[in-house]
Order: sequence, then structure tokens, then C-alpha cells
Amino acid sequence: MPPPRILIVDDEADLRELLDITFLKMGLDSDCAATLAEARNYLARNAYAMVLTDMRLPDGLGIELVREVAAGYRNTPIAVITAFGSADNAVAALKAGAFDYLSKPVALDQLRVMVQSALKLAPAAATPAAAPSGAAGPALRLLGESEALRNVRTQIVRLARSMAPVAITGESGSGKELAARDIHAQSARADKPFVAVNCGAIPEALMEAEFFGYRKGAFTGAAEDRDGFFQAANGGTLMLDEVADLPLPMQVKLLRAIQERRVRKVGSTVEEPVDVRLISATHQNLAACVEAGKFRQDLYYRLNVIELGLPPLRERKDDIGLLAQAVLQRLTGSTQTRLSPAALDALLAHSFPGNVRELENVLERALAFASGDTIEPQDLALKPATPAAAGAATAPRIEPVPEEATAPTQPAPAETWPPAAPAPLPGSLPDHLDKVERALIRETLMRTANNPAQAASLLGLTLRQLRYRMQRLEMGDDE
Repeated sequence: MPPPRILIVDDEADLRELLDITFLKMGLDSDCAATLAEARNYLARNAYAMVLTDMRLPDGLGIELVREVAAGYRNTPIAVITAFGSADNAVAALKAGAFDYLSKPVALDQLRVMVQSALKLAPAAATPAAAPSGAAGPALRLLGESEALRNVRTQIVRLARSMAPVAITGESGSGKELAARDIHAQSARADKPFVAVNCGAIPEALMEAEFFGYRKGAFTGAAEDRDGFFQAANGGTLMLDEVADLPLPMQVKLLRAIQERRVRKVGSTVEEPVDVRLISATHQNLAACVEAGKFRQDLYYRLNVIELGLPPLRERKDDIGLLAQAVLQRLTGSTQTRLSPAALDALLAHSFPGNVRELENVLERALAFASGDTIEPQDLALKPATPAAAGAATAPRIEPVPEEATAPTQPAPAETWPPAAPAPLPGSLPDHLDKVERALIRETLMRTANNPAQAASLLGLTLRQLRYRMQRLEMGDDE
């Protein structure tokens, strides 16, 4: 079988020669074109495993070729070379369907990594016209047969063939991390790490060290060199969950890391290259955060190259039965436990402000109450619908107890003898306080339909403080 062939499109003869020699050393063949017209002729005659084009050509723009290849040669990844600092051009190319991009001067180590990723995506012979995308990858984690979910899965398979940053939006509990894991599993990076980071759970003082790593002695307690999230995800995918919670100073550092594809550990004087595909997620409206000055506009455009919106569970109720059975099978390890028709009807009538995560919690609780293998409506213990079901929840008020309600309405009972023994003291005060704090947080989350932002407000905390406390108390997001 002949080696994969790459089409190089650039009007600089020196750069074409450099790329040609680099590919030859990688065991690849290549053809070189200096104009759009030459590139089109090559594409009409040959099949290519990848196309690499400059953005500015004598007879047009490389983005024209990006659109043509993305539409007519779907199995052929195309990457672009942009001028130094032309971030807008790179974003425009990614939106048009480019697989990835390189900035001039071209770094050969980044070029090799990008080409190897592209070759994993390309089939043995990329053919013109509307051939479907390559072989199907592993089964997707997002379950559902509703039209809304089928559309999401179609987008996931398409997004997996690109290295463009993806912004996943959706309400809390709608499956944003599952979607990110599906994109990674379907991509050429599937055999590399997937690292998910909850940006709202990291104390601001530790953020830079957690993201970029640190050198021994960089600060008190830094007893050895340590990699950060970027290094841990090198070659794979880094998911920034609740990215809207990043403080502004960290947003600046993150933007630089994305643009330069290099990071510097805390305490180090040198930068090191990193190759990560970024996926961000949030339940907040990032555009509104930009308008309010809480999120940098330039970072927003770098992260939001392609947007994937996840529908809330109330908009895909046809999937509830399938999801419920899958959750029950996972929790019990068998297919014996089932919902009664009445229990299924009760679930279908529920608004599920907490989405799929709430469904999982309801079923886990129902298993504890059920007397046999069939779950009945009373086992579900569903709460009445709240304003949160509309997707724009308002924080429920916790009314203060009126003073007269606390005043005794009957004379105090006569003192008895011997007096009752005092309640036993807790064996460990820290454990006892943790237990009280955990119970209060859980109760507040329940009252706010599992909305962390509202719960934090009711408890007099910031969202970051609440998430830090939940992490310390080993409470999951679905508490």
C-alpha cells in the first residue's frame, strides 16, 4: 500500500520545500501547489489523506479551499497556516471546517503532532464527493432516541473530526461531561488522556499551579516538580467545566496558553509545548457574562469556536423510559428491577429541573424504598414542580420563623427528678461539624432544586466557596 499523500498549498517556495522534506522524513508523500487553482486540480485528480493550506494565496484565500474540502471531501482533514498573531483568521478557519491550524513560523514538532492526528482520522483513501464520515467509533454515552438527542449525537460525530475548541452549553445535570467524553472517544485522540476540570471548585490562589504545574520550591509546600492539567491532558482533551467561574486574572493566562500552545510552570523560567484539544462547558450564558464584564471577550471567541447545545430533559421526555431503565441496570447490576406503568407515567409528568442527574437521584432513592423488583409511584417520592422547571429558577425564600411561633404557649412543665441525662458529646468535634455542614448544604440544594448558585446565595457564600466546601466534604455535584 502506498504511503499517505498530503497536499501542501502555499505560495512560499521555501516553506513548501521545508514541509515537503519534513513529510518525506515522516514516511509520507506530498504534492505542492502555489495557488488555489493548482490545489483544485490536484484534488480533482488525486486522493489525499490531508490538505495543508496557507490562508493568503495569490488567487484567493485559503478559507475558500477549507470550505470546498469540508463540503466535497468530507474524509479529508484540512489544516491552515496563519500569520503570527492572526488569531481571528484561525478561528474563522476552524468555524469553516478546518481540522486544526498552525501559526507562522511553523514549529515542526507541532506540525508532526498535528499530521499524526489527522492521519488517524483519514481513511485509507480519501475520495471526493459526499462520502460519509469514516468508520463509526465506540458507542456514545449519551442515551436517547428522541429527535433532539439524535441531532446532538450527529453533531458529536462531526465535531470529533476536528480539533476546533467546542463550547458545550446546557442546564445543570443535562450531560455536558458525557458529551465531552463522547467527542473525545470518537476523535483521533481517543487513546490519549481525557482530563475534566471543574473550574469553580479550585481556590483562586491555587489555580495557576493546578492548570500549569509547578517546580520544586516554587512556593511553600512545593516539595517536588508537578505537572498541571495541561500537561496531564497532553495529546488528548482538556475539558474546562463551569468555565464561566474562572476569575479574570486566570482567564488572561488561559488565553495565552491557548494562543501559544505553550505553558510555563509556576517557578519555571521556560515554557513547554502542550497539545490539547479544549472543550469548555457551562450552564451560564457566556455571552451575557461577556456583556457584564465577567468574562473576557477574546477568550470567549477562542473557546466558543463551535457550540454544542444540550436539550434539557423536559424537552426530550421520550427518552425518560430508556434512561430510567439504563440507570436502574447500572445501579442494580441486573435487568430485573423495572418501573411500573404508573411510576413511568409519574416520571413523564415530572418537570425534572435537575435534568438527567435528578432522574438518577430519584431512581437511586426509589431503589431504597421499593419492596420488590417493581418501582411504584410512591417509591419515587417526587416533589411538586418548582419555578426551576422553566429553566430560569428563582431562589425559594426560606422564611424566618415568627417570634410568636417560638414563644411558649403553655406553662413550662414542672421540673422532674432525677433530671434527664445530658445528651452525649460527639467523639470528634471536627467530624460532628462536618456532618452538620454536609446536612445543611444537602438540605439547601434540595430546596433550590439542586441549583448550586442559588444554594450558595442562601447560605451567604460565593459559588466558588460552596464548591470548595463540597469538595472538602467529599460531596458530589449531584448531592
